[in-house]
Amino acid sequence: MGPTRPASLVVAALVAAALAWLLISAFYADIPALPWLPAVTLAGLAVLEAYAAITTRARIERRPGREPVEPLTVARYAVLAKASSLVGAIFAGFWAGLTGWLAVERTRAASDDLPAAVAGLVASLALIAAALWLERSCRVPERDDDEQDDEGRR
Repeated sequence: MGPTRPASLVVAALVAAALAWLLISAFYADIPALPWLPAVTLAGLAVLEAYAAITTRARIERRPGREPVEPLTVARYAVLAKASSLVGAIFAGFWAGLTGWLAVERTRAASDDLPAAVAGLVASLALIAAALWLERSCRVPERDDDEQDDEGRR
């Protein structure tokens, strides 16, 4: 499993944005006001993954006062991070398409829905950032050649 490629995230976001724009332009009159719960949920996931990134990196580096981390836990976090970054990109694309459409629409309903759409976009971007940070935190730090030589002699 390799690191997440930014191009994959960009493509997913662009496809989701185009789809959101098409759907919202066709069905906006039929949907209720946008809820705030998706934005809050995405922001909560971003906070949890950022916390996991901080604690995982500290445990991998075996900082004082931290217990070593199980390798299977790190693998699970890495999979979670890869999935979350893709989900975040899809949601960011969706919210970006929705935000763009609402910004050009000149109705009261659209202006009322715009803050929830912007919050969803910001929360999605935060989830992408936290997921990429968690993925990076799961990497095993490279050791110096001197340390590797010392361990090889023991």
